[in-house]
Amino acid sequence: MEVSFSKEVRQLRLGAGETLHGEGILAITKALLQSGVAYVGGYQGAPVSHLLDVMVQAADYMAELGVHVEACSNEASAAAMLGASIHYPLRGAVTWKSVVGTNVAADALSNLASPGVMGGALIIVGEDYGEGASVIQERSHAFAMKSSLLLLDPRPQLPNMVRMVEQGFALSEACNTPAILQLRVRACHVRGSFECRDNLPPAVSRKALLAEPARFDYEKLAHPPATFRQEKLKTEQRLPAARRYIVEQGLNEIFAGRREDIGIIVQGGLHNTLVRALQQFDLADAFGAAEFPILALNVTYPLVPEQIADFCRGKRAVLVVEEGQPEYIEQEIATTLRRQDLNTAIHGKDLLQMAGEYTVEVVAAGLVNFIARHAADLPLTAAQDWLAANAARRQTVADQLAAPLPPRPPQFCTGCPERPVFSALKLAQANVGAVHVAADIGCHSFATFEPFGFGHTILGYGMSLASRAGVSPMLGRRALAVMGDGGFWHNGLLTGVESALFNKTDAVLLIMKNGYTAATGTQEIISTPDEEQKAGAPDKRLSLVDRNQTIERTLTGLGVTWLRTVPSYEVDAMRRTLEEAFTTEAGGLKVIVAAGECQLERQRRVKPWLAGLLKAGKRVVKIRYGVDADVCSGDHSCIRLSGCPTLTLKDSDDPLKVDPVATVIEGCVGCGLCGENAHAATLCPSFYRVELVQNPGLAERALAAIRRGFIGMWQPA
Repeated sequence: MEVSFSKEVRQLRLGAGETLHGEGILAITKALLQSGVAYVGGYQGAPVSHLLDVMVQAADYMAELGVHVEACSNEASAAAMLGASIHYPLRGAVTWKSVVGTNVAADALSNLASPGVMGGALIIVGEDYGEGASVIQERSHAFAMKSSLLLLDPRPQLPNMVRMVEQGFALSEACNTPAILQLRVRACHVRGSFECRDNLPPAVSRKALLAEPARFDYEKLAHPPATFRQEKLKTEQRLPAARRYIVEQGLNEIFAGRREDIGIIVQGGLHNTLVRALQQFDLADAFGAAEFPILALNVTYPLVPEQIADFCRGKRAVLVVEEGQPEYIEQEIATTLRRQDLNTAIHGKDLLQMAGEYTVEVVAAGLVNFIARHAADLPLTAAQDWLAANAARRQTVADQLAAPLPPRPPQFCTGCPERPVFSALKLAQANVGAVHVAADIGCHSFATFEPFGFGHTILGYGMSLASRAGVSPMLGRRALAVMGDGGFWHNGLLTGVESALFNKTDAVLLIMKNGYTAATGTQEIISTPDEEQKAGAPDKRLSLVDRNQTIERTLTGLGVTWLRTVPSYEVDAMRRTLEEAFTTEAGGLKVIVAAGECQLERQRRVKPWLAGLLKAGKRVVKIRYGVDADVCSGDHSCIRLSGCPTLTLKDSDDPLKVDPVATVIEGCVGCGLCGENAHAATLCPSFYRVELVQNPGLAERALAAIRRGFIGMWQPA
């Protein structure tokens, strides 16, 4: 990985009495080491990617502690790692992104939850929920309930988050049940500090090996008939043991209030949001002391019925602040009170919105309704004024705009090697007709936005080829599936390619080989060029056509016979290859590998190299492209074909040209796509290529002076 986490790696070494300052996800990472974790695995994805990235870069220190760290090929392989904790007193942690990762890991997790664990098992899930989320809107809570896994939702304060990691391992061991630690985006990025403890080298580790494997025990296999007994143990022993530990260790927090007639129960991860909302009513201070008692659930599954009943007893009403739908926690609380014959009024989704992220404004609006109904003596003016002011500000902005702001969807980076591939696809479809495009998760999903608009479905990471299986037989033209090299190794190889070959599918697969799992932070994969290959071409666009043939060899070994590898930036060659794939009489699966290094990684490699040359006073050449305004016709076909953010418009200096002309602004990385498109689509010849030379030699300086003089002779005075 090119991104450096050296500062974070150093903080992992902090010992007892020292203070760590940083983000929540770094605190979680340090807490794993303080808990004596023996092995860590996972699959990258926001907002928990840095946990695995930091540990991978801390390989030397992990070796000192004896901790095994593994970057897994997908979430299923990460979840399967936790099988080490079934028979052995090993504490293990794995991490991935949200419900999409949990869905991939579902098979292994179910088979882990059934026999249970001996060593503590912690699954750190980045909960990406809300309007700005990058995944489907579901909750991890449903999976925890379904498989009887523990679910921790820590209050976003670094000392508490660290405590919940340490207690999460202990809770897992106390009830022999794997635990999910759910972290929202805000929790991962909340900043703070905590006093560290010494890291604990695991008792059994890479440095302290087991002499013999565990004795065979059929009761610990997730296999009938043992599974029937395991299901009974969940309800008769494990969940009761978990509830006892939660109460004995005070994992859920009760914050006393100045009045006891009403209260609030909140998911731990939403506690800060709730306090901030109460502050708008002048019902909480800056330190979180509130007017009402608050039960913050750091453990949201299982709930402890006696704890819920004790908190609600004697109160006229309780508000449950639970983000997302369905209202699992609210329903369980209502059931608990009914069984205890308590008449406390329970409110939640009747006063708060059913779905969507619970921002401070959303929670405050719900509190207005709750307080007006059950605490009419309290003033609502301050909060109502605050909500009204927010609404007025939004309306003022809307009034000041002549029209709504245009949407600004995410897009490819400047110079991205995947952009020219979709330009070629637009040109190919103009010749062969529209095709069904099965899209996938990854950077290439940005092609679903304009100016491309490609993609009929996105059904899972690496699932594009599999997702076109039902529609392919119904179409008169071959379907196209698009996936990245990350998706190919994650899931696409087996669920897509292997299945297509087995079924003799006549379809086209386009693989974006940029060398990394680019969309999640450019983590390395098995087809990433090695350091020697990168160092061999620091000043050039790293050719992934012949530098790493792992994907091609794998496809050939499986039996793919129609296989083409095309440099991504060669638009015309890619267009011809796509047209051939759609029209050839050859049957079976046709695979096109679009090879071009991720531009972010290229810039990370090239910029320091160029800076070093400049500092040494050596000659440096940078390639840039531009548009001749006198030649530009102003039809903007080039922009519609590429959508490059550095290719935009400016007013024409020619009074006879009414339309603005194209121009290339600062930020161009010299990928050459604009010129390639102009050639492939036979556009106007207005693009030109420039070489910017820094620290030129004497001969170049002399030649430049001659050129300037000659040009000056022909220029008007």
